Amino acid sequence: METLLAFAAALLALRLAGDLAGRYRARRAPALAAWSASLAAYAIAAGALAWGAAAGWDDRAFRVYYLFGGLLTAPLLGVGSLLLAGRRLAAPVGLVYVGLAIGVALAAPLTSPVTGSSIPQAQEHLELFPARVVAIAGNAAGTVAVVAVALVTLRRRPLANVLLLAGVAVAAAGSAVAGLGEAETAAFVAAAALLLYGGFVASTRPPRDDRVGNRRAPLEGPDPLTEETRSRGGCSTRRDARGRAR
Repeated sequence: METLLAFAAALLALRLAGDLAGRYRARRAPALAAWSASLAAYAIAAGALAWGAAAGWDDRAFRVYYLFGGLLTAPLLGVGSLLLAGRRLAAPVGLVYVGLAIGVALAAPLTSPVTGSSIPQAQEHLELFPARVVAIAGNAAGTVAVVAVALVTLRRRPLANVLLLAGVAVAAAGSAVAGLGEAETAAFVAAAALLLYGGFVASTRPPRDDRVGNRRAPLEGPDPLTEETRSRGGCSTRRDARGRAR
């Protein structure tokens, strides 16, 4: 049962990541690319949960889970939020961090072999520096970026930001209760992925004020066809500079 739930959460997150990738191809919004990568990382982490539940945890499953769940998901969320806010520097910085995270996850030595059927704890298998320090810094920076951008733009995109904040909170709760087992963690992964996806989609829609302004725009200003229409009907009148008909 735990394996099925973890696998279902992985498929759900991967499906949502694919949808965001399709939206990025259609709209070329950089934030969508970063968010798609974040959900894809989340999906792979959920896949590692299914791997551990089905075959037992080992060094390979743990490194995959730690890289995509512990090192990449939250920082890529933050990159997407910063790109949405117009901070283009976030893209190259995010790429550098991804390279660093991959190197750390592959090269950091394990203090003890990973075995068993329960989700392994990072502090039991990794030294504080560099692996855990990089994860702490990356997750903190990504979470701060998401929360800060959401609070700053809360009035413009209330629904989107509430969904994003709820998704971050659920994901954090899932990490906190990882010791309960793969099934419980997978449930949090699925819920967080749905909330984050809803926030991503809502965030890339035009703000409420812009939509209202666009609806009102056609009603402002003179109608450029009025004079031509009057001329065709034979009722056109000419006026001098003082507005008198002649």
